[in-house]
Amino acid sequence: MRTEPTILHLDMDAFFASVEQASKPSLRGRPVVVGGLGPRGVVATASYEARALGVRSAMPMAQARRLAPHAAYLAPRFAFYRTISERVMARLRELSPLVEPLSLDEAFVDLEVGAVAWNAASAREAAVGLRADIRAATGLTASVGLAASKMVAKIASEKAKPDGLVVITPGTERALLGPLSARVLPGVGPATGDHLRRAGIHTVDEIARAGEAELVRLLGGAHGRALFAMATARDERPVTADREAKSVSVEDTYDVDLHDRTRVALEVRRLAGRCVHRLRTAGLSGRTIVLKVRRYDFATLTRSETLRGPTDDPTVVREAAARLLDSVDTTGGVRLLGVGVSGLADYTQEDLFAQAAGGPEQTEDEEGGAEEPDGAPEPAGERRWVPGHDVCHAVLGPGWVQGSGLGRVTVRFERPDGEPGRVRTFLADDPALEPAEPLPLTAPAATPPSSRCSQFSSEPASLPNSESGSSDAADTSSP
Repeated sequence: MRTEPTILHLDMDAFFASVEQASKPSLRGRPVVVGGLGPRGVVATASYEARALGVRSAMPMAQARRLAPHAAYLAPRFAFYRTISERVMARLRELSPLVEPLSLDEAFVDLEVGAVAWNAASAREAAVGLRADIRAATGLTASVGLAASKMVAKIASEKAKPDGLVVITPGTERALLGPLSARVLPGVGPATGDHLRRAGIHTVDEIARAGEAELVRLLGGAHGRALFAMATARDERPVTADREAKSVSVEDTYDVDLHDRTRVALEVRRLAGRCVHRLRTAGLSGRTIVLKVRRYDFATLTRSETLRGPTDDPTVVREAAARLLDSVDTTGGVRLLGVGVSGLADYTQEDLFAQAAGGPEQTEDEEGGAEEPDGAPEPAGERRWVPGHDVCHAVLGPGWVQGSGLGRVTVRFERPDGEPGRVRTFLADDPALEPAEPLPLTAPAATPPSSRCSQFSSEPASLPNSESGSSDAADTSSP
């Protein structure tokens, strides 16, 4: 265990929603909810204004709309979030070669290895500079925790939210952890939490008082010993740089249950194609093809097939996924489908058309491990206008979709560096309106234009005094 708080945990504040507010001046200070917009969508991130109204991540979107009917509801722009995440992670790697990303908006940093911190004062100084640099580069805020271990640093960053910095002095960890819920400890999920509650254990201090022998009896050897160590503030896990992805997957939840077997098969084929696209984009291949099916009654099944070697061939992945589907009963309807590839490698084996012998393996599904859904719609003959996504008008310049429906699309024309913009409604097939790449939140002078909307000046084009009505929009973000 370290004797100085030189492990840093950074967590971007309400990351997806904060990016949307930074991109869209009209949403600053307003409740913003990002996630799936269909009847079965769930909240990915809610701004702090929306959280004050009771909206939380993983909440059904329908419930969020009841709690915050006047919030802005936007589909995610994952590609844009990744570009901003890459800038943040690059700044972290300037501090230390040991950066362990946990997600797009969260990472551990070993400041001691980077030789930028050796005690509490130097660690605090590094953290203050880091937060200032992130704000200058992206306009976003981050919360930071500093401690002598990863577990306590993460808890410290949670205490620092939003937009704060908390340093936990080594030796004070037990006092900090004691009154907290057992759920704050790594490895205490719903199942372990239930075991502990049935034993009358609710807090970290009660875990520590129960003793290692009792925890081993309740949870088994490895889990019980590890949990006792965490409860007594003994966490010797190192910061590990560049954790490798274990799988690549895509999934869709459907607004209406799919009953037609042919339609289900077509969806599986489409998802397999998207999955292969992600594999190739990441320069990876994989040996194990996984199909996930959630039925009408919420029962979730997974099937997997392991090939003789890794592949990124779309035909191979589609055929394997189709075989896996043959072993699943979809009678009654399907709510969700997913296709994934695991057993990843950075090379391919060409002759994979003779598949491994043996039937599909059945495993229980584990919630929370799914790959994030794609923010962009699938290419189709008819253009779809997704709330929150970027557009460009041939005359009016850059904007974003505020709502769409009934053959119309409502657009708010504004830029990240401007004032809240005006709103216009167009026919959905208006040839002057096109999807566009996001404008950067803050762009260095040498950055080339990212979309043809960059040709427009920082001031949006003037709009007529009388705006087209937006009451026909099916999903608007204006109150």
